[in-house]
Amino acid sequence: MRNLLANLKISVPDQIYVKDPESSALGKRIIQHSIHLLDNIGFEAFTFKKLGTAIGSNESSIYRYFENKHKLLLYLSSWYWAWLEYQVVIETYSIQDKKEKLEKAIFILCRTTEKDSNYSHINEITLNNIIINESYKSFLTKEVDQENKAGYFEIYKRLVARLSTMITEAAPNYIFTYSLASTIIEGSLHQHFLKEHLPKTTTCNEEIHPSCFFTNLTLNTLKL
Repeated sequence: MRNLLANLKISVPDQIYVKDPESSALGKRIIQHSIHLLDNIGFEAFTFKKLGTAIGSNESSIYRYFENKHKLLLYLSSWYWAWLEYQVVIETYSIQDKKEKLEKAIFILCRTTEKDSNYSHINEITLNNIIINESYKSFLTKEVDQENKAGYFEIYKRLVARLSTMITEAAPNYIFTYSLASTIIEGSLHQHFLKEHLPKTTTCNEEIHPSCFFTNLTLNTLKL
């Protein structure tokens, strides 16, 4: 079923970009090199001038695709969440048992990212590093309410809703489904961050994966 990903185009809300970067070789190069540059120097130090140097193009050419680096980070975050959602859909498609399906979804959402050969211009492992370290900067802004109304976070909210539905199917009487779903998704990123940078603040390590923690937390919370 994972091979079906090769035939799926990941769509990002068109409000985020000026021109779809997937529509041209330059656009794909912008995405490819922005991922590597963001991972190397971080969001604060990242500029379109530096990106232009990396891709061998004028800074102005990048503005034809994105208004600013905030919109670029929103694009990368949205692409990642859509890519993750496709994996959840495809890998849980044939699972009938509701508890097993939920456990599988948690594993997918929390697991260590592997390279997906279906998207040659995007290194999903490096992008995952950016999501872990930088994605919160895409919504912890003064403009978050306006951007939410504009639909910038639709894919992320759709993923939360999908996991929330699985929780409801496994435990119909549990009322905090959206809170638990978003806690699993965001908490996994946080545990990966702590494991990498502040290991004394988490039980997760090379042997104990974040998926183990969140599966345990969920099943005990739902009394499954």
